[in-house]
Amino acid sequence: MSKVVLVTGAGRGLGTDIGREALAAGHQVVATGRRPEEVEKTLGGPQDNLLVTQLDVTSIEDAAAAAQAAVDRFGRIDVLINNAGNLFAGYFEEISPAQMRQQFETNLFGPMNVTRAVLPLMRRQRSGHIITITSTAGLVGMEFTSAYAASKFAEEGWMESLRHDVEPYNIRTTVVEPGYFRTELLVEGSTTWPELSIDDYAPRTAPTIEGMKSMNGRQPGDPAKLARALLTIAGQDKPLQRFVAGADAIEAAEAKAKELLAQAEASRELGGSLAYDDAPPPRPGNTDQA
Repeated sequence: MSKVVLVTGAGRGLGTDIGREALAAGHQVVATGRRPEEVEKTLGGPQDNLLVTQLDVTSIEDAAAAAQAAVDRFGRIDVLINNAGNLFAGYFEEISPAQMRQQFETNLFGPMNVTRAVLPLMRRQRSGHIITITSTAGLVGMEFTSAYAASKFAEEGWMESLRHDVEPYNIRTTVVEPGYFRTELLVEGSTTWPELSIDDYAPRTAPTIEGMKSMNGRQPGDPAKLARALLTIAGQDKPLQRFVAGADAIEAAEAKAKELLAQAEASRELGGSLAYDDAPPPRPGNTDQA
């Protein structure tokens, strides 16, 4: 069934693939980006089922205007795909405070801005689907990605909680955790290297940057296949709440799950005996925390 799909960051990389695949599948597509003329050109020019509109996800005003333009043109928004993002790479001490804030502005507050603009429309419809693309780095912290992983872990927590907020209005959520896909994340303009330089890190910084650059164009994942998979999920009556995308991502998620279970078990003796002596035993599913 045809849906109205709004995708952010549609001018390059995975966002372009999502836009192309959605159009090919007969959906009505709202393709957004900071340079709309480039987005339209990338997607093949003007089309009846395509609306291209300006959207810098860090702008609340842009987000509101894009959502309104979508409704003015197509009457509704069925699926929001929060795809736009970037990567500030580097060791924590070498990433400036300004760079850390920029990372969160784009990767966390950006999708929040767009989702905040779209949710009132979906609540009125009593239907909708929010798909947010995080990363394997939202599950597993890795060397040289402290800023990126922090922003993606934050996205994960936001989306897991948002699900409970919007379920009563028949709005579904899906978190997508891709592994390494051959997108444009590692090209200049999408990846920013650290502003600061500390002698202790220098012997590791330069080769790590070169190693990351050498990965571009060699990632195993096919973004067109990922785009088609996302549209499959968008068409499910009960969509996946979490989509671990790519064999490498699945392997990483399994390893992290085993690690968490092992650490919970190792904490049991010391961590399981910290309640007041007269406190009732915890109830299954109780999420109250200090």
